[in-house]
Amino acid sequence: MARIELDLAHAYKPHPKADEDYALLPLKMTFEDGGAYALLGPSGCGKTTMLNIISGLLVPSQGTVRFDGKDVTRQSPQQRNIAQVFQFPVIYDTMTVAQNLAFPLKNRKVPEAEIKAQVGRIAEMLEMSHQLDMRAAGLSADQKQKISLGRGLVRSDVSAVLFDEPLTVIDPHLKWQLRRKLKQIHHELKLTLIYVTHDQVEALTFADEVVVMTRGRAVQVGAAEALFERPAHTFVGHFIGSPGMNFLPATSVRGGLVVLDKPLALTNGHVLPEGPLKLGIRPEYLALGQAGEPNTLPATVTRVQDIGTYVMVTLEAGEHRLKCRLAPEAAAPVAGETVHLRVLGEHTCFYQDEALIA
Repeated sequence: MARIELDLAHAYKPHPKADEDYALLPLKMTFEDGGAYALLGPSGCGKTTMLNIISGLLVPSQGTVRFDGKDVTRQSPQQRNIAQVFQFPVIYDTMTVAQNLAFPLKNRKVPEAEIKAQVGRIAEMLEMSHQLDMRAAGLSADQKQKISLGRGLVRSDVSAVLFDEPLTVIDPHLKWQLRRKLKQIHHELKLTLIYVTHDQVEALTFADEVVVMTRGRAVQVGAAEALFERPAHTFVGHFIGSPGMNFLPATSVRGGLVVLDKPLALTNGHVLPEGPLKLGIRPEYLALGQAGEPNTLPATVTRVQDIGTYVMVTLEAGEHRLKCRLAPEAAAPVAGETVHLRVLGEHTCFYQDEALIA
């Protein structure tokens, strides 16, 4: 395994000048030895570009890649000793499951007894022990992808195992099982794992640290709790959570805050720079108050959905649409009703120029 350090930027066009010319804007990042990481973001945000630079499939247009302090920027994936699992299965149909799993080890002339033991171990982890003698050609797409995952994990000497959206072709129920298996395998083998996905559930359940990316920039690196409770950028607040964070324009004035033309008194000792801000609050923390209660904002209920485990209330405050998530036993309002929202509390976040300030 290796400690991976990136200090680089990448553009697919020559002589980049503006931010939009870059696939990856200048960044410095470290993946610790034995860590489980996810690169999370929408399509086109640069996460696969970063993964391919780490693997050696792509040379960054500027900067360096270091493994354990050694510059490997121009080394191939083989020289870096990387295992990579792609979005679609890459296996040999004419071989059996066991032969496919053993192939990376045979190429490195690992002793037969060790190959057999390691193949058996990985097959058991992936619940494929009963299929070892079956030809891969006769297997389903999700079973073939399990073989690809196994081939990535079968070598214990790799610097890192990289996954590029490996569960795309997997049945939804099996996805949950495989995420749990990958987490278990990581705990047992202590491999450095880096996992690319656009699915926040995959990222947050698999990884110890999630790198949230947008427009070629890594805007926050952190554990699931930090990303949810204190998004460092408005994009993170919007992207993480289902639904994402509510945002309202606000103006900080001496001794208080003005939100939608209504003055509110700051709580929790917040000291904010004067001027325009954004107030962010998760649907889980947006509470309903009473008429006439101080520090509340009026809003009109437009929709009430009983999801079973919670009730989702959609509201309009001025021109802004908000979501409020209530417990199923809570007294839910009805569509058309005017309610009063508590938007200030210990979970409220404040942003200036899209970055968290309090």
